Amino acid sequence: MIAHLRGRVLAKEPGWVVLECGGVGYEALISVPTYVALPAAGADASRHIHTHVREDALRFFGFSDRQEKELFHKLIAVSGIGPTLAIKVLSGISTERFVGAVRGLDHTTLTKIPGVGKKTAERIVLELKDKLDDLVGFTAGAAAPAATSLGAVADDVLSALVNLGYPRPVAQKAVEAAAKDAAIRGDFEGLFRASMSAVK
Repeated sequence: MIAHLRGRVLAKEPGWVVLECGGVGYEALISVPTYVALPAAGADASRHIHTHVREDALRFFGFSDRQEKELFHKLIAVSGIGPTLAIKVLSGISTERFVGAVRGLDHTTLTKIPGVGKKTAERIVLELKDKLDDLVGFTAGAAAPAATSLGAVADDVLSALVNLGYPRPVAQKAVEAAAKDAAIRGDFEGLFRASMSAVK
């Protein structure tokens, strides 16, 4: 099993990255915080990897650090949560808010994540409420570097929201509304979080 990759970033989008390692390009699905922490294409990067093997597919999931990977493993251990939904959870809510929601039995906050319904939220709380102590103090991802144009940042945020399952028109309105705040226009993560709030 591949557990870690280090190489050159060939391409990246919110939701995936391709790392070239030893002449081979490995595509890994990633969360939005992991995307934010990645350097630009052409730079070197390393990511922790979860290798997911099925009869009909071999897929890689990448993470900024061990603790994000650990939360992913906790999520896929919950009944009914597969790796794709686990990545959506990591993208749709910060780790601090997630831990707080689970410990506070706050199903409503969890159901705001695309793909997480009431029953899934209840299972998450039931199965993880006593298993998150090792995640205290974890901050997922580094702050995004300032982008040079609102268009590029807004396009990336829009793409991330669509990848999470929001209809494009709804996502576009949310991004436009969030971008009115000049303080976050050049910050991918700030604009993404504000857009997530606006879309609900």
